[in-house]
Amino acid sequence: MVLLSSVPEPAEGLRALDDGARGYTHAYGVPALLQEVALVIEHGGLWVGPDLLRRLVGSTNAALAAQQAVSKAQSPVAAAPGAGPNAWALLSAREVQVARAVSAGRSNKEVADKMFISERTVKAHLGAIFEKLGVRDRLQLVLRLAASPEPASAPTAEPKP
Repeated sequence: MVLLSSVPEPAEGLRALDDGARGYTHAYGVPALLQEVALVIEHGGLWVGPDLLRRLVGSTNAALAAQQAVSKAQSPVAAAPGAGPNAWALLSAREVQVARAVSAGRSNKEVADKMFISERTVKAHLGAIFEKLGVRDRLQLVLRLAASPEPASAPTAEPKP
């Protein structure tokens, strides 16, 4: 089931997904968009618009961070060395910055403005990040990065213009 809304709102989309919908989009979307929605649903995916996706990514990241903080407080033991490669270690310093911003729920435009780069460059970084980590979208990116604790040496400074 896909809910089509003439006035899409994130709260309505979340309710629809909560009630079992596999997709939520604008009722007046162009045919190409509706075909893409159908294809994603047909392949077992979930379709949501960019605003709702940004909210889902941001809230998922916040929830996972809170869960990790509780886990560390209860059991401050490091992950086993054989647990697989740390996702953060696979990324360049600039990709780490993009991944952090995207994981916080920022749009490509917001990331570009914050990092003083073009949206096209953000898309290029995201493509490289998705390929390196074997993920296909922002939500999978958040989940993959949450499974890998950030190394202490990861760059945290704001980029300079």
